[in-house]
Amino acid sequence: MSQGLKVAVSWSGGKDSCLSLYRAICSGLQPCFLLNMVNRDAKRSMSHGLDPKLIAAQAEAMEIPILQRETTWDTYEQEFKEAVAVLKQQGVDTIVFGDIDLEEHKEWVERVCGELEVIAILPLWGDEPHALLNSFIQAGFEAIVVSAKAEFFGDEWLGKKVSQEFIGELSRLNEEFNLHPCGEQGEYHTFVVDGPIFKRRIKIIDSHKVLREGYRFLDISRYELEGK
Repeated sequence: MSQGLKVAVSWSGGKDSCLSLYRAICSGLQPCFLLNMVNRDAKRSMSHGLDPKLIAAQAEAMEIPILQRETTWDTYEQEFKEAVAVLKQQGVDTIVFGDIDLEEHKEWVERVCGELEVIAILPLWGDEPHALLNSFIQAGFEAIVVSAKAEFFGDEWLGKKVSQEFIGELSRLNEEFNLHPCGEQGEYHTFVVDGPIFKRRIKIIDSHKVLREGYRFLDISRYELEGK
């Protein structure tokens, strides 16, 4: 990968986008923006259901500027393109994505980036999911489950730390439901609170569990940035 690229990262706040950012940095790239899409109706991040302020806190903790853009699922592509156009005005020519193995996601990324005339990089693409989870943990990242499909997961999964124990419990659950180990099909989502690219740690102070539209969510109401 060329070190002359000016890079932004498609950012959800979860483990996959974080690991893709980390791998981009390890490859010699220097991401200069995070791009986060926010649900205009719910005022929450897309899929993960997080308060946009929490995502902004991650950017602050890593000292990387963030662009947050409101959208809906119906207007997502249009709003994404408009957001990238803003980043291109700042010199961005490359977008990093955290997709792993869903071919329709890869096709969307390549088509949209081709239309925008920016380079798409997928650092996790094609890697074995369990290996990715282990890589995330071994690198020293800390993440917790913040949303999960109620048909597969009970309340006890919310707030659970991504760890070797987590992988074991997920494997046992997978025997019954055939889940994607990384939640690539939306089975669960995570929120990263610390890691080797974080200058400060996000400490969660207060939260409560809610059920919305078939998903369990950990609604984080109070948090703070800690020194390291």
